[in-house]
Amino acid sequence: MKLDQRRDFSVILLILGVLIVLPLGIGHSRYLMSVLMNCAGVAVIASGVWLTFCIGRINICQAGFALIGGYVTAILIAKAGLSFWIALPLSCLASALCGALIGSVILKLKGIYFSMLTICLTEAIRLAFLNGGNLTQGSKGITGLPQPFSGDSALPLYYLGIALLAIALGVVWRVHYSRLGGIFRAMRLNEDLAESFGVNVWRYRILAFSIACALGGLGGSYFSVFTQSVYPQSFTVEHSIYYMLFCFLGGLEYVSGAMIGAFALTILFELLQDFQQYQSLIYGVLMIVVMLTLPNGLMALRGFSFSLPFRKGEAK
Repeated sequence: MKLDQRRDFSVILLILGVLIVLPLGIGHSRYLMSVLMNCAGVAVIASGVWLTFCIGRINICQAGFALIGGYVTAILIAKAGLSFWIALPLSCLASALCGALIGSVILKLKGIYFSMLTICLTEAIRLAFLNGGNLTQGSKGITGLPQPFSGDSALPLYYLGIALLAIALGVVWRVHYSRLGGIFRAMRLNEDLAESFGVNVWRYRILAFSIACALGGLGGSYFSVFTQSVYPQSFTVEHSIYYMLFCFLGGLEYVSGAMIGAFALTILFELLQDFQQYQSLIYGVLMIVVMLTLPNGLMALRGFSFSLPFRKGEAK
């Protein structure tokens, strides 16, 4: 395992380990656990955005696929009477299939053209659910969804969020540090050159985008039961931009980057609640400072993470 890979793995283990034992220290505080569940959910969604960066695409439509996941879960539970545990994988599948279908058209574009189209796509998905009639309940949304666990404790739902985050990171890790990830990185650097070596660029683009959309659906499904509701405004273009910024802040070279950025900025939002009228201004200034001083994200900070001990014979 290379040094950067070990560092990445160490940070993921450290953060997940802290999240697992944290309820012992915060005394099951509903507010703090709610903040952390929100962090876990947005980190799951943002991990999909991070994956699309691997193929050289700036994805600003992740909120749309999170909305698909949320609505599919809500409809299957409220309308079809299915269990959340059945609705969850079906929501991921629905988001992935929609991603594959849409991606087969829009992934031919690059750069700013692709990004602008994904912004339009997010709004189109939102409007589709807004005008979905009785199925989606329009602007009223679908409310009163039962949580998958009985009892008043938020602890099971909290650990569900941590488990889904671990799954999302595991999927992205497995892709990124495999031969498939190498193909994605080659495509990001030069698609024409990769194609000249026999890589089916079109197929791999759709594969990466579909996995990213499935992760968006996974996070959206979790949010629908976490908040026990889903509305057309639950996930908007603004959210898609935040998911992209989470990746920039954490670092685009590390799988843990999306998680670090998601937790850092979501917690920052909570701390700025008392300055709500200046929240966007403060947030924007901080992001500019970070972009200028840490172009490779927080993971580029020396000493930010620890590394597991090297085994004998491994290069340092």
